[in-house]
Amino acid sequence: MDRVQEAIRAMIDWERGEPHRIQHFLKVHSFCRYIGQEEGLAGEALEHLELAGVVHDIGIRPAEEKFGKHDGPIQEREGVEPARQPLRGIGVEEAAAERIAFLVGHHHTLTGVDGIDWQILLEADFLVNSQEKGMPLSAIRRAEETFFRTESGRKLLHAQYPGLDEAE
Repeated sequence: MDRVQEAIRAMIDWERGEPHRIQHFLKVHSFCRYIGQEEGLAGEALEHLELAGVVHDIGIRPAEEKFGKHDGPIQEREGVEPARQPLRGIGVEEAAAERIAFLVGHHHTLTGVDGIDWQILLEADFLVNSQEKGMPLSAIRRAEETFFRTESGRKLLHAQYPGLDEAE
């Protein structure tokens, strides 16, 4: 079994009883994989991006247990350590596990983006969240203007929301 599949199994166990969260991370993973491939990622770079997509929300449960809520900054902070554990358990190299844990700790942070992996994770998570939360087109336009950078992420955004192509 490949490491991405092992991580998916671990996250399904982690999120047992939370169908929305399971479906969310599976969708984010899928968007990460699609955008990553469209942007030319392959091999370990693509695998690490996919792993980040799988574990990106691992901090929700510990945040809720500790604070009774899981807003972005708390979720990011509480997810770093729990992300390291399943990654190490499936044999992800230390440097890669640290980068993925870093991405978990910054997947809602729009400033300081220092790599295509972080950029794609931001876009993939937003693409899923925008639909799940029923965001208005005005908020989606702002997001595109503010932080979408990949051509394939923009194309997906416009495929999901053709109204973005129309004048306001």
